[in-house]
Amino acid sequence: MVCAANMNRSMEAHRVLLERGLDVKSYGAGNHVKLPGASRDNPNVFSFGVESYQQIYDALMEQGANGLKDMLERNMKIKPRPQRWQDEPIEVDVVICFEERVFDNVVEDVRGRGGGGGEPLLVINLDVVDSHEEALKAGPRALKLCALIDESEDWECECDEIMDTFQAEEGRRPIYSICYH
Repeated sequence: MVCAANMNRSMEAHRVLLERGLDVKSYGAGNHVKLPGASRDNPNVFSFGVESYQQIYDALMEQGANGLKDMLERNMKIKPRPQRWQDEPIEVDVVICFEERVFDNVVEDVRGRGGGGGEPLLVINLDVVDSHEEALKAGPRALKLCALIDESEDWECECDEIMDTFQAEEGRRPIYSICYH
């Protein structure tokens, strides 16, 4: 599961899949973890892999940013800190992104790592507005995609059919790319 900051969409999907017993990881693909600040022009910026969710929580609570409290409390229960996709080894078979820009970053990163003849990696984009309400809807949709992929005999050959089924059931068609790493 990958979103821009490994805070909202990817973490809600991480929670949903984890609760169903799936082996799941989540990441951000931006340069920094950016969260709303005192003004639109003054976001709170944190570093991937450095500050823990607890440290981010403490810093934001000092500012009175209670609107992010529930999200950060959820995140602290799942893993210690936000992770950046580009800084981690590829240890998954399927990546679900929640924004087209993030999808492009992940595909570019995988292709840029070289070794393009190895293991297949299915990278999917399921566009989701970065809001609490939309993230809550995205988790079950990500679970549905994972179930459809898991049920297929050969997902590499059945990707179009999987996306057709998802579109018929959910009313939206994800884009995807098969990369090799």
